[in-house]
Formats: sequence, C-alpha cells, structure tokens
Amino acid sequence: MARVRTIEAPLSRARLLELIADFARRRVAVVGDLMADEFIYGRVERVSREAPVLILRYDTTILVPGGAGNAADNVADLGARVTLAGIAGRDEPGRRMLGALHERVGRSLVKSLAAYDTPIKTRILAGGVHSAKQQVVRIDRITNGSPDHELREIFEEQAVRAVSRCEALLVSDYGSGLVTPALVGRLRRLLWTRSNGRRPPILVDSRYAVENYRGVTACTPNESEVEQRLGIRIGDDRAALERAGREMLARARMQALLITRGSRGMALFEADRPTRHIPIFGSDEIADVTGAGDTVIAAMTLALAAGASFYEAARLANYAGGLVVMKRGTATVSARELADAVKRDPALEETP
Repeated sequence: MARVRTIEAPLSRARLLELIADFARRRVAVVGDLMADEFIYGRVERVSREAPVLILRYDTTILVPGGAGNAADNVADLGARVTLAGIAGRDEPGRRMLGALHERVGRSLVKSLAAYDTPIKTRILAGGVHSAKQQVVRIDRITNGSPDHELREIFEEQAVRAVSRCEALLVSDYGSGLVTPALVGRLRRLLWTRSNGRRPPILVDSRYAVENYRGVTACTPNESEVEQRLGIRIGDDRAALERAGREMLARARMQALLITRGSRGMALFEADRPTRHIPIFGSDEIADVTGAGDTVIAAMTLALAAGASFYEAARLANYAGGLVVMKRGTATVSARELADAVKRDPALEETP
C-alpha cells in the first residue's frame, strides 16, 4: 500500500506514465451521495405564443450516474477496481443509475431502499440540428429531506465495510446529510489503524463544508466554493488566492489543498511548500463542466494511491480535468486518454 511521497523527483513524462500504468493495480473505496444525472435533448423549433419561451422538439433522454456514482465511474475508467458505498432508491432512476455504472465498480455495498427516492438532476439541453446543444434549465428532484437515524445507520454500515477492502478512500458529499465529518473521522481511523502505521490517502469532495473534514489527506474544491466558504472574492488576485488557500488548508488541517480555477487552471497548496500554480491543460474553450470536479478528485485520489507526490497527483488531475470539460454531459476520462495527454504535452519535453 503506497504512501504519499514527500520527497519529489523532477517531474518527468516517464514518471507520470509509470503512475498511470500502476492505476490498474489499485483498489479504491468511494463513499457518498448517489444521484442520477438525466439529460433531455431537444431541437429548437420556435418561440411559444403562450409565453416568451422556446419550444423544443424532443430528441432523446440519457441517464447516467452522478455524484459519488460519477466519481466511482471516473476511478474505474482510469483503470482501478472500485467499491462503491451509498444509498439508492428502489425506483426506476435508481435501477437505471446503478445499471449504468462502469463494470469495474463493485456495487454490493449500495443499498437500494423502497422508502428512498433516488435524487435526480435533470438538465434540458437545446440546439439546432447542426449546432451543439446548450443547457437551458436544470431541475433538481431531491425529496428525501434530512436522513433519519435508521438511514444513517444503514449508510454508515456500508461505508465501514467499504474501507475494509481499499487502498484509498474518496468521499463525495453533495449535501444529503448522510456524509458527515464525524463519519469521515471514523472511516479515517479505521482505515489508518488497519494499515499498520501507513496512511492511505483519504480525499473529500464537499460542496458545502470542506473545511469541517479535518485531518484528511487532501480535498479539491473549486474557486467559487472557497469564495463562498470564506466570504471573499478571488478572481485574478493572486494574493487573495494565496491567503484563501492557506486559510482553508489551516482550517482543515489537511496535507494538501487543490483549488480548481476553471480557465485559470489550478493552485496546489501544501503546508510546508510554496504554492504551485498549474495552467489549464488543453483549450480554454470549455464544452461542459458538469461533473468535472468528480474527475479531478478521482484522478488525484488514484495517483496518490499509486504513490504520487501531491504535485504529481495534481498534474495528473489537471490533465484529467482538461480532458473531461471538452466532453458533453457527465463524462469520464480513461487511462489511455490520460496517458495520451501526458505524451503530447509539450511542457514535459524538456523535463528530465
């Protein structure tokens, strides 16, 4: 079981490719909020006479795993074996969502409950016959409310079982109330205790309270989430970014913080190292950011499990993020795509 490397060798193409090749030997547990991402596609016909809205002629509907399911799919597409733990409804969206998971995602620890409604995020996309479809509205159907004691117990039991068979843990908190700092603390103690003094990486993706998950290895918030948590505006202000990153790192008492900044790239903060600014990989003509955060944290978790330093893991996460935002809808990146990106990056040409 690999440690996070604390002494960095010079970044090289060969080293990054070696890490990607190692992904297939890793086992990762993904614990968190499962949801269904539904995409309804239509063609614009005209403006309605009833109201100033577009009339769309329906084309098709696609339903794919979202939330923790998308994070698990990304880890699996990168080559690892995945154990997924969570709650789904025993309803049609839940069945379709679970049925669409990657074949390398083990779903025996996903509990399907008749009294639980699978959360659904429905995105309606419109465009012309020969033009790209653009999202015009999103409808969130999240009707379960705060989880009761019984539901929490079921979820926690599945999560505890998941960490018994992994080399890294990815926690996906989309705000259902099932994932809590107390639970993650329990999972951290269990995982690290059974690892004979080693500390397998534990990464948390939380939309609302990332700084409350104290003592985990790392997290990957986007810039707007950091701004919201600290009540500040960063924009192009490098000094504001530096202050924000250092404050978040100190609050959470984690080893590393990777802030994703859209077209501005990423910023990696480590406690005893200068901040690393990583420019965006690929084009800044982004097609769709849906689920991109799941791809970034999946790549970083898997790289750390393979023995990468935080900087190596952040660079691989940056490649993965740059690739996935060029795809439509909730998408994943494969190990081959990631390796191809490393091979063609001219920034690595002159590195040893």
